[in-house]
Amino acid sequence: MIPLSVLDLIPIREGGTVSQAFADSAALARTAEAAGYKRFWVAEHHGMEGIAGGATAVALSHIGHATSTIRIGAGGIMLPNHNPFVIAEQFGTLDALFPGRIDLGLGRAPGADQRIAQALRRNLMESSDRFPQDVVELQARFAGDPPLQIVATPGAGAAVEIWILGSSLFGASLAAHLGLPFAFASHFAPTHLDQALAIYRERFEPSPVLDRPHVMVAMSVVAADTDEEAELLGTSQDQSFVALRSGRPGKLRAPVPGYRESLPPDLRAGLEFTRQASAIGAPPRVRAEIMRFVERTQADEIIVAGMIWDPAARRKSLELTMEALR
Repeated sequence: MIPLSVLDLIPIREGGTVSQAFADSAALARTAEAAGYKRFWVAEHHGMEGIAGGATAVALSHIGHATSTIRIGAGGIMLPNHNPFVIAEQFGTLDALFPGRIDLGLGRAPGADQRIAQALRRNLMESSDRFPQDVVELQARFAGDPPLQIVATPGAGAAVEIWILGSSLFGASLAAHLGLPFAFASHFAPTHLDQALAIYRERFEPSPVLDRPHVMVAMSVVAADTDEEAELLGTSQDQSFVALRSGRPGKLRAPVPGYRESLPPDLRAGLEFTRQASAIGAPPRVRAEIMRFVERTQADEIIVAGMIWDPAARRKSLELTMEALR
């Protein structure tokens, strides 16, 4: 059976609070651990009313204390937003707290506009251009390379598993060149999926950490007892997609019957396009869609996203998905 992992944005629900979002995330991580998921990743976003994962390392510490065996990590840290030395310290600290469990997925897209860049005191254009050098510096920080004048403590010697994330061809090329595992964000940006995976595999150079290509692809997955219930639960995520595309992101909204049918054709087409990397339905349909995607991508791992308004229904979705794949 292909390993399954979880990507959590720590959504803040309409009618809910940030504190509740963190409690829900910890409960979801415990469910994932009990069900047999391999990793639980949190993604960095800033300035978004409905997403609570901005202080990613702090959120991961909370999740780490709520669990005991599942790998936890960032999917990802947007490195242009940060100084590599600080990230080495943060994730070195996490490795010291939760040894052998820490992943660090690195993304080149800043995930922020110029207002956020100004708040972060960063030049995003210059920082994005430095992404390959910053990844190499981060590797050196963890390795404790002698030429570095200052040793990251915590950080040096930390056994952090580094991944390159991508939604385009750049990340695939860099991951191949550095011999690192590669995760593709096909759950929201499937356009370059097949080409990116081909480039990564064709150009891969073995490294001390990896002797052959290793790919994880993301899918939006919503599982429920019936196809109809899953489709209804999935409308919360659909509303978030439309709100983001319309420039009005907000908190995660409750499901709305018939939501897709109410949309104009262009927005409905956008939702359908992202559905090529999704599995929404009862367990038989979820299994069929995931296996079809695995056959297409030849992925080594699948990471499942999927924002569901009801936390209990989201936990049940993870359990049903794992059962469907067994």
